[in-house]
Amino acid sequence: MAKQTWKPGNMIYPLPAVMVSTADKEGNSNILTIAWTGTVCTNPPMAYISVRPERYSYHMIKESGEFVINLTTKKLSHATDYCGVRSGRDVDKWKECRLTKGSASSLEYAPVIEEAPVNIECKVKSVQELGSHHMFLAEVTAVQVDESYMDDKGKFDLNSTGLIAYSHGEYLDLGKKLGTFGYSVRKKQAPRRQRTAGSQKANAKNAVSRKAAGKKRTTARRKADR
Repeated sequence: MAKQTWKPGNMIYPLPAVMVSTADKEGNSNILTIAWTGTVCTNPPMAYISVRPERYSYHMIKESGEFVINLTTKKLSHATDYCGVRSGRDVDKWKECRLTKGSASSLEYAPVIEEAPVNIECKVKSVQELGSHHMFLAEVTAVQVDESYMDDKGKFDLNSTGLIAYSHGEYLDLGKKLGTFGYSVRKKQAPRRQRTAGSQKANAKNAVSRKAAGKKRTTARRKADR
């Protein structure tokens, strides 16, 4: 397999395309789309986002120390792209994308996007000025989920929400399931043979035939012994 060597760059794909909502202490709010985000720690639960300092939302996050990571879906794909290419300095993204501000359960300033199936509320713990982007390292203080995606057993069916991903300049929906966590080392069980009504009747008929044949052989042996 032939390979080309390119200059250093970020080619880690696919990535989550999320809408981050935030606000300053005066009540001005905005939405920005981010692909550079992810999990940092499980306990305590922590996440990060990387933002260019020139972005309109940057000073809001820096001032309030709060933001919400809102997961996106196929229905929200247009809004997701719009909030990534338009600046809050020029347009009201809430109004233009017909998105609804909701109250966060653990934050004072940053709102949640009601249309998103999951809202991850975050409080900034530190800011690392890395270069073109500054990384906001934050603790997850609460998570809101859409109750309409709860199944009969009370489990949240996240993968039925229509999540999207971002890869090399394109928004993609998720493909079919290839396996579940740990399936590569899980012992395979032999599939059980399902007995249909037809097969049961056939087996019963064969049993009767075998019984009749056995009687005939027994009778024949008795006659031969006389």
